[in-house]
Amino acid sequence: MPYFNEQLSEEKVFKDPVHRYVHVRNRVIWDLIGTPEFQRLRRVRQLGTTYLTFHGAEHSRFNHSLGVYEIVRRILENFKDHPDWNEEERLLCLCAGLLHDLGHGPFSHSFEKVFHLDHEDFTQEIILGDTNVNRILQRVGEDFPQKVADVIGKTYSNKLVVSLISSQIDADRMDYLQRDAYFTGVSYGYFDMERILRVMRPMGDQVVIKESGMHAVEDYIMSRYQMYWQVYFHPVTRSAEVILSKILHRARDLYNSGYEFQLKPIHFYSLFEENPTLNDYLQLDESVVMYYFQIWRNEQDDILRDLCNRFVNRHLFKYIEFNPNLQISEYMELNDLFRKVGIDPDYYLEVDSSSDLPYDFYRPGEEEERLPIHLQMPNGDLRELSRHSEIVEAISGKKRTDHKLYFPMDFIEGLSDDNAKKQRILEILNG
Repeated sequence: MPYFNEQLSEEKVFKDPVHRYVHVRNRVIWDLIGTPEFQRLRRVRQLGTTYLTFHGAEHSRFNHSLGVYEIVRRILENFKDHPDWNEEERLLCLCAGLLHDLGHGPFSHSFEKVFHLDHEDFTQEIILGDTNVNRILQRVGEDFPQKVADVIGKTYSNKLVVSLISSQIDADRMDYLQRDAYFTGVSYGYFDMERILRVMRPMGDQVVIKESGMHAVEDYIMSRYQMYWQVYFHPVTRSAEVILSKILHRARDLYNSGYEFQLKPIHFYSLFEENPTLNDYLQLDESVVMYYFQIWRNEQDDILRDLCNRFVNRHLFKYIEFNPNLQISEYMELNDLFRKVGIDPDYYLEVDSSSDLPYDFYRPGEEEERLPIHLQMPNGDLRELSRHSEIVEAISGKKRTDHKLYFPMDFIEGLSDDNAKKQRILEILNG
């Protein structure tokens, strides 16, 4: 039997707290799960620093990737006999779902911002490079790794396949909303996924939703909205992310200035020099990063030592509501006052902004064009979701932005009470 069709002699299952079971029958999928590149995802948390806010959020990219694969598998079971579905693309969809997050680094998005990386670029590099994952995909077909990379990069010719992994209602979002809700202990992320899967239909180059399933989709979109503001953008989590990014900035600045670390940060060298190889990148996971943070708690550099102590021991920055567009003069004054009292504002004063667009309809030519969710009406016509749902219409195209100012209140309180600069800092912070 050709490798791409090969089935395991007995179905393998992963017990899963969200989907109950993840079912694996294809030999290719089982082999991919066993690669070092995929197993590395066990050592990268799904939600980065969120575990410092919601103590249960210790789940990994590995958990999530299996969940996305399982949702794709279930969708395709329902598509199997549909005339608009090409069953020959089934394995491609399963592989893309499984591998879509393969390139995430430790503490994902914070890491990417500091070192100007893109996890999707690394995902494609792992799939196309000299890796175990690539060798398995090559056995399916010489052009198969490129097809998987194209699906993840959203450049694959069949947009229907791409939409299963990346769209406004896709397997990725349907898994992470439920999984993140489960592990953070909140109820916001739950919606009727089984109902959505039953009413999804392939049509041309997109997935459409039967009109009778509209209310389940409304519930899904509201779940996403609530999860972003109650969990993903939680200000305590953002405080930890600010400190994390400051640690990485400080370590890089010290390295570039010729500072002698007590333990040479060899795992970071190529990142500091902005030329990481794929092998360098794959050596990094959160256990490696946390090891360095533990060591740096005893460094000679006061700032690096303090920031690492804060992160490791959850001694985070305080925050206030602060709009940098309206309060630029206050920010500039704080910056100056911090320097005068000996607190470096480059590492101890940060404005962080969070924004989200819960749902949008298609606007050609705009940045990050979003393909809309279409409802299939009883007569077969398609209608864009927000044109039929009052709930979705109410939030369509509405971008909400939140600004916070982060600072070390303990440093400020530690200043002498008769210090006029301290009093002025507190006046500004207290509004």
